[in-house]
Amino acid sequence: MSARLATARLLFRPPHIALSGSAGAYRRSIASIARASCPPSRGIRAIPKFSSQQSRALASASTGDVKEYTVRDALNEALAEELEADSKVFILGEEVGLYNGAYKVTKGLLDRFGPDRDYTAWYGSIPGLKVVSPWSSEDAKGLLKAAIRDPNPVVVLENELLYGQSFPMSAAAQKDDFVIPFGKAKIERVGKDITLVSLSRCVGQCLNAAEKLKSEYGVEAEVINLRSIKPMDVEAIVKSVKKTGNLIAVESGFPSFGVSSEILALSMEYMFDYLDSPAQRITGAEVPTPYAQGLEAMSFPDEDLIFRKAAQLLRV
Repeated sequence: MSARLATARLLFRPPHIALSGSAGAYRRSIASIARASCPPSRGIRAIPKFSSQQSRALASASTGDVKEYTVRDALNEALAEELEADSKVFILGEEVGLYNGAYKVTKGLLDRFGPDRDYTAWYGSIPGLKVVSPWSSEDAKGLLKAAIRDPNPVVVLENELLYGQSFPMSAAAQKDDFVIPFGKAKIERVGKDITLVSLSRCVGQCLNAAEKLKSEYGVEAEVINLRSIKPMDVEAIVKSVKKTGNLIAVESGFPSFGVSSEILALSMEYMFDYLDSPAQRITGAEVPTPYAQGLEAMSFPDEDLIFRKAAQLLRV
């Protein structure tokens, strides 16, 4: 299915999103969210309202018959028209199907178009949703088995570049009852000078950078493999920072609103008094992933970047 987003079909209330193609490509109207969640108050500019005279002036400026529409009815009609025009368009959101939707914007659409055009959204911030991201072979086996056995929804994020990479597998991990509990990070390398917190493929890059820091400057970096993103083992990070006094979070995702952003926020809440320097992050570039191999390599962190960033932070 096409991942194209039909921007003309963008909805203007928080629970509703019109998409064309994959459920991952979507947008929201920020203005509408502000209207719904931020009532006008001092310091927040209220959204201008048309007076009755202005409304009549706007209506009379158009040609043809004029009808009064509520915003709800206008949105409902727009949805119905676009659903009718393009079979790839569907509605994604919370409380948009049964009982004509919570806000009645989707009134009648479920009956008209059927449940195949109506999906319930999973948002990344849903309480109780567990997210894990393995690095090694033991991580992959233990976390996946734990996810399958867990009665609650679990998202397992795999990096396909690791599929062909070999890792030592302990005797315990080779048994059929081996599982890794969620929310428990693993110290892959013990150190005393700086803490490198990472996940998935970037863990290996951090380990290589740590060895280079030792050989070049005698720096001992501690490398933490998160394994579990949600719940996150904050205690393990705090314990390490108490020892090292320095923190860098490393991931290959985008810099905005990512795992590293969460780690840095947590560092201000729980580790501020233990830090000897500002916590830093290393992420992928704020660009769509390029197709060209050379540009693609430049858009993701590597061990050399991690090495240089750590050396810069430590002033060595």
